[in-house]
Amino acid sequence: MAIATINPATGELLRTFEPLNDSEIGAKIDLAQQVFLKYRHTSFDTRSHLLNSSAEILEQDKAKFAALMTLEMGKTYKSAIAEVEKCALVCRYYAETAPQFLADKSVETDASASFIRYQPLGIILAVMPWNFPFWQVFRFAAPALMAGNVGILKHASNVPQCAIAIEEIFQKAGFEAGVFQTFLIGANKVADIITDDRVKAATLTGSEPAGASLAATAGKEIKKVVLELGGSDPFIVMESADLELAATTATSARMLNNGQSCIAAKRFIVTETIADKFEQLLLQKFQALKIGDPMSTDTDIGPLATPNILQDIDSQVKAAVNNGAKVLTGGNPIDDRPGNFYPPTILKISKENPIAKEEFFGPVAMLFRVKDINAAIELANDTPFGLGASAWSNDESEQKRFINEIEAGSVFINGMVKSDPRLPFGGIKHSGYGRELSIQGIHEFVNVKTVWQK
Repeated sequence: MAIATINPATGELLRTFEPLNDSEIGAKIDLAQQVFLKYRHTSFDTRSHLLNSSAEILEQDKAKFAALMTLEMGKTYKSAIAEVEKCALVCRYYAETAPQFLADKSVETDASASFIRYQPLGIILAVMPWNFPFWQVFRFAAPALMAGNVGILKHASNVPQCAIAIEEIFQKAGFEAGVFQTFLIGANKVADIITDDRVKAATLTGSEPAGASLAATAGKEIKKVVLELGGSDPFIVMESADLELAATTATSARMLNNGQSCIAAKRFIVTETIADKFEQLLLQKFQALKIGDPMSTDTDIGPLATPNILQDIDSQVKAAVNNGAKVLTGGNPIDDRPGNFYPPTILKISKENPIAKEEFFGPVAMLFRVKDINAAIELANDTPFGLGASAWSNDESEQKRFINEIEAGSVFINGMVKSDPRLPFGGIKHSGYGRELSIQGIHEFVNVKTVWQK
């Protein structure tokens, strides 16, 4: 696969990059290992200072970094600004909390002293996607570097300039060269890297096939992997909900990142008593969205990241319609302009439709009607995925049932699913395993060492 910047709003090829060869990859891994042996002994104060410096650079140059994201993968500029700001937030969060998260923890036993010590593992490989080209990397890097690990990044091949910029941020902040490195390589080189004895673990955010492939290779090497894969998040609306607020949030939740987000709401499950009203509200809000130049501040929906994604969405919608789904709005690619544009689309669909269990990675909402809360929960769980879920109800007993019975890594009541540095993030079932963020995220890539002294 070519490593290149192609503007998804115009289709214009802007820059190409030559992938690293095997010799260059080996030299970079050598450097990472040499630097780790020194970096692991740096103090928390030093690491915190460097991470706070990274946050300052992000904030100072957020316009430049946001424009780069918009150029390479098409997210709206205003959402790209918010992404850069969130990266600075996660850097500051771990700069402040890591010393407490990783402090020795005393445990009373039959020893004169016994405690738990958290120590870095070494080189961690991060295989990251294009849809949040800065955030996905920083939410891994901030805890990993604070723990004393070093990182190597294999980023998606359509965001190479973002990948390069991230390495430059860390170096400009004062991290020694080799603490965090970008590898411009194709996916075919990942297996060789994870089998290198010096690479101790890996994290991947991406598709199910990519996650399964990496996990299989790492499993043979007996190396830990954290996976954050796909999602088909339910958004359940009950009779007691604030329908106006639910519909407004539903629109934001589905259109997040031009619809290209693992935790975007994708399956809208509505009880029959309020289904007609909610459908009209959702339809109005979808049709009011402005599609256009992602650099424009009044654009709501920009292009999809690649022509292949556009083709996949179009094929899925057509298959859904062929199997009985009804298009309420949208439903066809926008072909009167260059770029990978697809309109906000609502499919009125039944759970029997073969497409109903698939993930739509674009601005397409599937709208289901159910009889009651039992049917809503059953349908919410009737998917291979288990990343996030949003449920809307002002009935306390219903809220408790959603919290306890929905099979997902997170459940949001009367709110949109989102990641927050203070809360663990991850999924179950085919959405992956392991957690990022919060204390759980920083503990994923450390040796949890038991110490016992007589």
